Formats: sequence, C-alpha cells, structure tokens
Amino acid sequence: MPLTLADMTALEPGDTDVTPAAPTAPPEAPQGGVLSRPHRALSIGIVSVVLLIAFETTAVGTAMPVAARELDGVSLYAFAFSGYFTTSLFGMVLSGQWADRRGPLGPLAAGISLFAAGLLLSGTAGAMWLFILGRAVQGLGGGLVIVALYVVVSRAYPEHLRASILAAFAASWVVPSVVGPLVSGAVTEHLGWRWVFVGIPALVVAPLVLALPAIRRTATGPVDPTAPAAALDRRRIRLALGISLGAGLLQYAGQDLRWLSLLPAVAGGALLVPSALGLLPRGTYRAARGLPSVVLLRGVAAGSFIAAESFVPLMLVTQRGLSPTMAGLSLAVGGATWALGSYLQSRPRMEPHRGRLVAFGMVLVAAAIATAPTVLIEAVPVWIVAVAWAFGCFGMGMVIASTSVLLLRLSPPADAGSNSAALQISDGLSNVILLAAGGAAFAALGGGAVGAAHGAGGAAGSHPGAFVAVFLPMAAVALAGAWVGTRLKERAR
Repeated sequence: MPLTLADMTALEPGDTDVTPAAPTAPPEAPQGGVLSRPHRALSIGIVSVVLLIAFETTAVGTAMPVAARELDGVSLYAFAFSGYFTTSLFGMVLSGQWADRRGPLGPLAAGISLFAAGLLLSGTAGAMWLFILGRAVQGLGGGLVIVALYVVVSRAYPEHLRASILAAFAASWVVPSVVGPLVSGAVTEHLGWRWVFVGIPALVVAPLVLALPAIRRTATGPVDPTAPAAALDRRRIRLALGISLGAGLLQYAGQDLRWLSLLPAVAGGALLVPSALGLLPRGTYRAARGLPSVVLLRGVAAGSFIAAESFVPLMLVTQRGLSPTMAGLSLAVGGATWALGSYLQSRPRMEPHRGRLVAFGMVLVAAAIATAPTVLIEAVPVWIVAVAWAFGCFGMGMVIASTSVLLLRLSPPADAGSNSAALQISDGLSNVILLAAGGAAFAALGGGAVGAAHGAGGAAGSHPGAFVAVFLPMAAVALAGAWVGTRLKERAR
C-alpha cells in the first residue's frame, strides 16, 4: 500500500494519550470478568439483544434485493437502508436524554418493541413505500436500543471490563453472520422474503426476559437519585427532529434526479447542518483532537463501510447471477473477523497502540471497499469479495470497538447518554449522507435498471459503472478516516 503504518500514525511533538496505558479497576469493583456472578445475567441479556440486532441485519440484508425487486422498488433500494438510519437519528437523541434522566430501562424496552413492529410492517407491505415505512419504524427502535445499551455498559460495568463486554458485542455477530444469510436465503427462495421479516420478531422475547430484570437491578434510575428529576432538553429534541427531517429531505433529493429536487436538497441542508453542529461535540467537523475526532471517526468508518456493504448483495445478485443465499454468504466470514478485530483491541497490551490499530483498520476498510467492484469483471472470481470483506470487517472490529471504549472513558457518568447519542448520531448521519450520495450516483447511472433487467432475464454486467460510482468514493472516504485516527490523542497542556 502507498501509505505506511508509521506515516499514518505519527503524532505531533508534545502529544499525549488522553487514556491511561493500563487502566485498572477501582478498588470497589467486583472481581472477575463479564461472566462472573455480579455481571452474568446482565451480560447474557444485553449480548442477546445485540445478537437479535445482528441476526436481523444479516438476514434482512440477504432478503432485501428480492424484496425490492418484487415490490418494483429497485430504484428506491437505498431508501430501504437510509430510511432506517434517518429515523434512528431521532431515536438516538431521545434515548440519550431519556437514559440520562430516568435510566436505560425505558428506552431499551420501547426500542425493542418498535424494532419488532417495524419488521412486521415491512414483512406485510404490499408496496415499496410501506416497506420503507416499516424500516423507518424499525430504525426508531434501533436508535433507542443502541444508545441505551451504551448507558447500561457505562453504569453497570467497571472501566476495566468495558472493552471486554464491547468485544462480546462484536463476537455475538459471528453466528448470525454465518447462519443469518444461509437461513434467510433458504427462506427467501423456498417460502418468500416476507417470512424473513415476519419471523424475526419472535426472537424478541428472549432478550426481554433476560436483559430487562438485570438492568432494573443494576442500571436503572438517574445517576444521582437524590437530585430532582430533570425534564428532557427540548432544544436537543428539536435539533434531533431537524437532523432527521433534513436527512430525509436530502435522501429524497438524491433519488429524484430533477432540477425541482434542488428545493428539498437545499431545505434538507439548511435543517441538517445547524442541527448536526448543535448535537455533536464542538470541533467534530474539523477533527479537533480528542473526543471530537473519536465521534467523527465513528461516522467516517461506519458510513463508508455500510454504504458500500448495502450494495454488495445487489451487485452479486444482479451482475454475477448469484442466488440470495450465496450473495449473503459472501459476507458471512466478516462476522468472525470483525469479532477477531474487536477482541484484539480489548487486550490490555494493545492499549498503548490503539491509535495505530485504528489507523491500520481504516486502511484495511478502504482496501476492502475498493476491491469489491473488481467482480464486475467476469474474469475475477466472486470469492474475491468474501476475502476482501473479511479483511475489511477485521479493520472495522478494531475501529468501532476502539471508538466505543474511548467514548465511554472520556464521558462522566451523567453525560454517558448524551455523548453516546453523539457517537451514534455521527454513525447514523454518516450512513444517511453517504447512502444518499451513493444512491444518487447509482440511480443516475441507471442502477435501477440493473435489477429490473436481470430479473427479466437481462444481461448481467450491464451498467457496471452504477456500482463503481458507489464503491470507489466510499473507499476514498474510508482512507480519509486513517488520518482522523491519528487525532484521537490530545495535545498535552
């Protein structure tokens, strides 16, 4: 690669890490790991919640190309993903406010319920717009859940166990990443794609039974029970509405390629920019050192990777003629390598090298995204995508877990919800913006016609530029994340 690890991770003179090299447990911290008696029930419960989300993501991603084709909505394919992320932005802010003031139990229970309701709505949809509406409801629930889980980790686990429980979150993706595409593909081919969506809500019962009682015992209520109950910050709620509405307008403008679409694009930008600046830490947009760069890196990494990954199954199905099962399985090994990357960053001896791990991880992500569209060349074997995505997921495992660890370490308990919401807003907002940009490029180059042509027996391999226009810009964004990764350390004062 043209950049060396030393080039990307060089620090300016006088820099010092804001995190201690070898964090130790406070004297009052319980002995043992995340499965010791004080933490066992809680750990199993919240990991089960993540397991549900992981299975949904891998299974639904496999069925999505078939659902879009049968609902005559391939041209709106990006909306099915960005609709989820758009509403999740509001859910994240609401969850952060709710969890900081009253504890994470309420937003977690409400989020799981909405998540299941959205799946049922999508699974019974008779038109693409209803399908997208279901994804939006699901996104609202997902936004509530993910921030609430971070608050649970912040309150219920001592600092020396947080990296381990976050690594367990990543490990919970391994089985769904292998089983999910296989089961989803088989169900899609033999029973229909609707059963993938309708069947998943049955898995909600187990996480509720396991997680909610344990959270009630260990992480419920406000941080300071003696303080008077504070009302929700109405300004942040208004900003959350602005950021969600602005993101939705931008996504609509990106898909409707007419001059008239400039109006919703301008309105969306006018809402989105000030709302984002008000919700993210000061200096995030310019990669200020410390917490702002941690939040920015999360968005750069997640947005570029998810925007690219959303089009991988569609590319393999429509361009190389793979079945939905095989297209989904091409990404399956990534779950294991993601968990491996997350496990690597959780090792105590890796702590002094966290900056280098993050920068190297972003280079791996950029290389994986840039390699994926080579399968548009018939001579390139399709297994190249599986190999490339395995390396990309390994990099993502190191990056995503590291940003989570740093975020919780830099957040006082009373601000854990708000800061976690900022991290997830960066994640979700970047997904929306980059999916909108990728979806616009995909539609402009005839991407909507690719699925339709193939479904009718058209030639696979037509309009390959529609996919190239998605993958290569995302690879460039991921490469920029390697530079942001060098700014996670603050200058000594």
